[in-house]
Amino acid sequence: MTLRLYDTATRSVRDFVPSTPGQVGIYLCGLTVQSSPHIGHLRSAVNYDVLRRWLLHTGLDVTFVRNVTDVDDKILEKSAKQGRPFWAIAYENRLLLDRDYRSLNVLAPTYEPLATGHITEMHALIQSLIERGHAYPAESGNGDVYFDVLSYPEYGALSGQKPADMRAPEDAPVWDKRDGRDFALWKGVKETEPTDAHWSSPWGRGRPGWHIECSAMAQRYLGDEFDIHGGGLDLTFPHHENEVAQSKAAGLGFARYWVHHALLNLGESKMSKSLGNVIDLDTLVEAGIRPVEVRYYLASPHYRSRIDYSDEALREAAVAYKRIEGFVRRAAELVGPGRPKAVPPAFADAMNDDLNTSAALAVVHDTIREGNTALAAGDEPAIRGALTAVRAMLAVLGIDPLDTAWDGGESGNDLKPVVDSLVALALEQRAQARARKDWAAADQVRDQLKNAGIQVEDTPAGPRWTVGEQH
Repeated sequence: MTLRLYDTATRSVRDFVPSTPGQVGIYLCGLTVQSSPHIGHLRSAVNYDVLRRWLLHTGLDVTFVRNVTDVDDKILEKSAKQGRPFWAIAYENRLLLDRDYRSLNVLAPTYEPLATGHITEMHALIQSLIERGHAYPAESGNGDVYFDVLSYPEYGALSGQKPADMRAPEDAPVWDKRDGRDFALWKGVKETEPTDAHWSSPWGRGRPGWHIECSAMAQRYLGDEFDIHGGGLDLTFPHHENEVAQSKAAGLGFARYWVHHALLNLGESKMSKSLGNVIDLDTLVEAGIRPVEVRYYLASPHYRSRIDYSDEALREAAVAYKRIEGFVRRAAELVGPGRPKAVPPAFADAMNDDLNTSAALAVVHDTIREGNTALAAGDEPAIRGALTAVRAMLAVLGIDPLDTAWDGGESGNDLKPVVDSLVALALEQRAQARARKDWAAADQVRDQLKNAGIQVEDTPAGPRWTVGEQH
């Protein structure tokens, strides 16, 4: 079965056929690093990481580009308020973002360009638009350059809107434009902005508009035309609509497929720093939810389904993941970790059906039920078969418990060797107490471990322990 993806541009599920056989180019709109990331941002990272992993699993060579917007209105506003360089704020938040990506086992992008590192490419693209009659410097001569929306007849096609119904963007006074709906490609120097946030240009000192950044960086790393452009549904208009217009107007083929993910809501609204309704990864980890469980929660729904966040749903996801983890670890202790290879056909069908991770996880749980039956019967060949299939599927989803990515990181797992040694010492004391039939002492050790959040299970291969909820 061929991978089929929902394409926003055609409003249909289409067979995915790379422009170059065997190779895929993906551009994902990354974050504007005005502040630390929240789990709404991280949903985007996880969803497209799953897409990338599935493409890699099917044998395709993937070039994955995820940009960072490190200069924009909000960053400069914070710079002025805090009296700190804009680039220091951006860099600080980039480090937090990278940490959270690592914590959630998100693969590093092939390239991660910064907007401030591609000013030359933006100038070239803007100049091309001016020469083609699709852009113009502001009549006031203040350094602003605008895209002429009405010069591009297809404007609004991606988002399904008509220019007549659109409001003017709030990036400059309407009187400085030919039409109120025109948007900024280059923003001239403003007296209220930091003096180090501007670059020389043919139109005067200034900085790039948001939309031109992605068009320029996508062309730089993926060429004039590439396969998939990704991002959240909230970016469809105006950001992606403007990207399409300026790129096509400049003669670029640009994106062949537009893949948008739905949002993660808290209450009735999407998570947003400006609304003050955000939850970050640190908060969840402090509440006892492990990063791997957060990833399971974010990857479980179909990427085009809205997630309405609740603590209850997150904890249910954590419990479901613990069942997966329990089987994998028990089976691996009995027959070894094995070497994950092919995924079951039903899993592949689900993933090829517009990345239906919900149906794919149903296959994972069905296989685990078969594996648990084999464990109860002591059927080692069946256990081994179930384990390798489960681990192959979990690798695609990025949640294999035996993946070394979950052995370290920022969530305290770097202390695992120390905890292993301490628990092993306690279990040895318990074993000695049981050997001399001092059941009270043995139970006391077990209770002390339980109070510390360590669950001990006696198995034919000896005692095994897991981290559970502290009581």
